[in-house]
Amino acid sequence: MAPAVTPPRGMRDFLPADKARRERALSTIRSVYAAHGFDEIETPALEESARLHSGLGGDNEKLAFAVLKRGITGPELHEAAAHGDPLALADLGLRFDLTVPLARYYASNRAALPPVFRALQIGPVWRAERPQKGRFRQFVQADIDVIGEPGQLAEVELITATSAALEALGLRECTIRINDRRILSGILEHCGFDPARSTSVLIAIDKLDKIGVAGVVDELAEFGADAAAVLGGLLEAIEPVLAAGGAGMSAAEILAVLPEGIDPDAVAELEALAGSLSALPEAVALRFDPTLVRGMGYYTGTIFEIAHPASGSSVGGGGRYDGMIGRFLGQEVPACGFSIGFERILELLPAEDGSAERVLVLYEKDAHPERLVAAKLALIAGGASVRLERKAKNLRAQLERAAAEGFALVGTVSAEGEAVPELRPLA
Repeated sequence: MAPAVTPPRGMRDFLPADKARRERALSTIRSVYAAHGFDEIETPALEESARLHSGLGGDNEKLAFAVLKRGITGPELHEAAAHGDPLALADLGLRFDLTVPLARYYASNRAALPPVFRALQIGPVWRAERPQKGRFRQFVQADIDVIGEPGQLAEVELITATSAALEALGLRECTIRINDRRILSGILEHCGFDPARSTSVLIAIDKLDKIGVAGVVDELAEFGADAAAVLGGLLEAIEPVLAAGGAGMSAAEILAVLPEGIDPDAVAELEALAGSLSALPEAVALRFDPTLVRGMGYYTGTIFEIAHPASGSSVGGGGRYDGMIGRFLGQEVPACGFSIGFERILELLPAEDGSAERVLVLYEKDAHPERLVAAKLALIAGGASVRLERKAKNLRAQLERAAAEGFALVGTVSAEGEAVPELRPLA
């Protein structure tokens, strides 16, 4: 029996109808972001391995696909593996997100870019995930970033543009959950965690929706049992608020779910941010979530995620990462970004009718190619998308397949008669 011929695990082929649906959604996203002043760029699929493993990508660095240096031999590979350092033989890797490549791009091209650069980047990324529903090893991200703007205008523009994109896609009931890394640091200090362990503690808190309060407390016990217990009590106290989708965005509502001593400037800035976003579409709500972490290690201030009741995971997210570009440029540059999880968004989109102008033209075996092309061009000139197919003996099966592919109209071209076929509904 011949082996199954399938794509690598966690990667997919897309049939024409699927590809067309994806491209329609991407076209909508692109047009909205372009209208909001974001310029599309492109970066390579590969980046230097040292850059991808510079400590900026959080747990995703562990999922990066490595590319071996040219000319590596089998013995060299086995020796490196025996010493536990196979990455020593890799000089390149596939990008695991679009933010690290953007930081490198800006550092490389800064002289040719405006003082405040609004970037749009859409493309595939790769992670060595364990494939499962909703998790792939190759998937598309759609990112917008504002580089060079230190004030809240960056967050306001990003959230406004992303909300407009969600509305244009027809996605309703979205909630943008917002927090600030400074608030998280204040919570950890209140609980008594060693600041040197903050990254590990935040990674554990980020699993709250998967393992619950008890699971988080158990995982954090090794970093301080008393501190973990205090955090557990705090999480249990605010659990009703989280179950309701988070708190409101006024300073009073934010402080009501936080322990004393939290940075008042961070709270005031969140309240101001919400006030600047009063014109968001009705389909998008803003809520404060004190447990929102965002797993990447590069965030420095405001962070946000898109939640939807039909999805068990976030469908987008981002935040301010003021320290990243300075690692590459040697000079601090403020930066903030928002990424749409395109694959998860696509699953939530309402059904659409993209087939109104798809026309199937059937032809008899003796129809001359010149007549067929003339008929096709005439229909295209009228705004149709046209496919030529030889008329099959089993016409019913042929039409059923075409209908399943999204064709709405059908016509027939014979050897003689009208050059442009009369069209009729396919269904």
